Amino acid sequence: MSRRGWVLFLSMGVIWGVPYAMIRIAVTDFDPVVVAFGRTFLGALVLLPIALYTRVFYPVLRYWKWVLAYTLVEITGPWLLIGKAETSLSSSTVGLLIAAVPLIAVVMVTRLGHDRLDRRRILGLVIGIAGVAALVGLDIDVSDLGALLAIAVSVIGYAVGPIIIDRKLTGLPPIGVVTASLLLAAVIYLPFAIWRRPEHYPADATWSVVGLGLLCTALAFVVFFALIGEVGPARATVITYINPAVALVIGVSLLGEPFTAGMAIGFPLVILGSILGTARAKAAIKEPAPA
Repeated sequence: MSRRGWVLFLSMGVIWGVPYAMIRIAVTDFDPVVVAFGRTFLGALVLLPIALYTRVFYPVLRYWKWVLAYTLVEITGPWLLIGKAETSLSSSTVGLLIAAVPLIAVVMVTRLGHDRLDRRRILGLVIGIAGVAALVGLDIDVSDLGALLAIAVSVIGYAVGPIIIDRKLTGLPPIGVVTASLLLAAVIYLPFAIWRRPEHYPADATWSVVGLGLLCTALAFVVFFALIGEVGPARATVITYINPAVALVIGVSLLGEPFTAGMAIGFPLVILGSILGTARAKAAIKEPAPA
């Protein structure tokens, strides 16, 4: 990998590992739907001029039904549900649970007939599931089952999104698809965000939403597509294994979240399981889950 490739790779690992901490800070004072709206609106505000200038926005609109489907499963649902989950779960726990996305994705791709399970993949799935079980069993209280369900739905959505891109939106300009999706998500969130608008705007929460929109969304997608152009889509997905580590380090070191036995056992198992389970499925999973 070139020096530029390494810079882009490491940048993406950080940019998509940071959001979990920012979401945790933001939902302390803002309703999760307000956080999700702010992120999508700001992201769209930055990307729309780029998409219009490069003439990649309007061609996407012809496929608006599939763009809407992608938006619902990849952005609208997960970004709201993750915010809701982080009102009770730590950011590092959520980041590690989201790391199970490649495991779910490889099962879906296999069921669709795009690939097959061999012994190594089955071993990877078993190890990854054991890691998730360790996280859930040792770290999550029974009262947090609603948050766990929210993360489960988000993981499934993140796994389905790239499949829609691969089967229905392939060949379309990525910036155009992302911009249209962010605009649609912002429109969907808008009435609920108005209804749940905050009375006060604390600096920490406000700047976290700004960071989510500008850095972890707009800049993140620009850098990610540059990374794909530099190293290809298969190698670019390796950042999926870096993001949860960044989320864990930030949550423990900056937010004072505990480093638990579940994390110590579950994190390496989930990552190892994902590596084994998706080793030959990366070409079919064109993008990792954005946080």
